[in-house]
Amino acid sequence: MTQPRILRRPLLGAALLLPLPALAQARIETPRQTRGPFYPVAFPADTDADLVRVQGAAAQAMGTVAHLRGRVTDTAGGAIPGALVEIWQCDAAGIYRHPRAPDTARFDANFQGYAGAYAFRTLRPAPYPGRTPHIHVQVTRPGGAALVTQMYVAGEPLNARDGLLNSIRDPRARDAVIIPFLPADRIEPRALLAQFDIVLAG
Repeated sequence: MTQPRILRRPLLGAALLLPLPALAQARIETPRQTRGPFYPVAFPADTDADLVRVQGAAAQAMGTVAHLRGRVTDTAGGAIPGALVEIWQCDAAGIYRHPRAPDTARFDANFQGYAGAYAFRTLRPAPYPGRTPHIHVQVTRPGGAALVTQMYVAGEPLNARDGLLNSIRDPRARDAVIIPFLPADRIEPRALLAQFDIVLAG
């Protein structure tokens, strides 16, 4: 199988980022979580950072557009250059593009479901049976191991009952993966913006 062309974009473009928190104290390492059963078995031909519009398709995906941006740093706040960030998630109806996913035949053909760059244009995540809305994230530093985690929507009522989210015992680490999705009409009408900074040990 031909390997997909995965885009790597600078993580420090000031115009792309929200204001950063003060870095006076050590940052909390982003907690590890399960990759889940639906990591892609094949990557889409369209491997840009826009999951909402598939190259060559006339329509875009259903759901609320969300712009997801952030930095990859160490615990001291220093940038980790060359880190590769991947995300995957279900479509607006709660269906993954994966051969073992329930109802996969009904997956929104206008939604990519996977991308490998940072920043992303994607959707506000949707719930599916047994899980609160979330986005899977995998970060691989050059020559290093991958960190797999998940990010969650601040204020989502289902968060209180999600077993994987609440398995993160350290409340600071749990709070670090619960991200506000804020109105971002200045970027795109009716869209949202979320900044998820990922902190790697070492």
